[in-house]
Amino acid sequence: MDANGWNASFGELARDTMSSPELERYYSVPITRARAQLMLQQLSLYVRHRRDCWAYVSGNCPVLTVKQKILAHEYEEMIRDQHSEHGHLDLIIRQGKAIGLSANDILDAKPIPSTSATLYAWGWICKKKHWLEGLAAMTMTEWNQDDRLLADLGGGHAARMGDLWVKYLGITWDDLPNWKAHRAADKEHVDMFLPVWERFGVAAEETILQAARESEELYRVYQTGIADAMLALS
Repeated sequence: MDANGWNASFGELARDTMSSPELERYYSVPITRARAQLMLQQLSLYVRHRRDCWAYVSGNCPVLTVKQKILAHEYEEMIRDQHSEHGHLDLIIRQGKAIGLSANDILDAKPIPSTSATLYAWGWICKKKHWLEGLAAMTMTEWNQDDRLLADLGGGHAARMGDLWVKYLGITWDDLPNWKAHRAADKEHVDMFLPVWERFGVAAEETILQAARESEELYRVYQTGIADAMLALS
């Protein structure tokens, strides 16, 4: 496949996920402060774990140009970019202030069982499988943020969840630096790896797409667990 083919294939998987019963249920849960706190704390664990996963993919990858892309991606996530001078975890900590969470509340967050299970699974894929599979597993979930692809479904995850926080919590988008940043940042991250698929995916198309499918299945499980835990709270 060329870049357009990969774009279409990954895009179809993202649309299937974001319109799935699991995600529709997740977005149907009314947001209270306690539910928002739980969601953001679990997200902080997800975000930090991805730093390990990307490092595993880089370690497994023998191609210098791909490693450079991964390091560029991670520099933005961990060090600085146009959205934060302190990395993207800082965006979550700043967003937490709007719902009564301290930095320690974020940094000391404990995973619910479904979060633990899915993070272990993503870590195993990235550490133990071929680097193309690990890369597919990591990049696939960023397609779930792409408003260009998902506009008719209400937008990507950050857009939809941000709108729900504004609706239910009486805050503004200025109080949501994490959602605001990822509406833009993950579009760039989607685009940056398309040349990698076009160059290195020729002989492994189905393997790559299967890893992407598995990652989207994990994403559904992760968000189902969040929905279940939110519904247990008032």
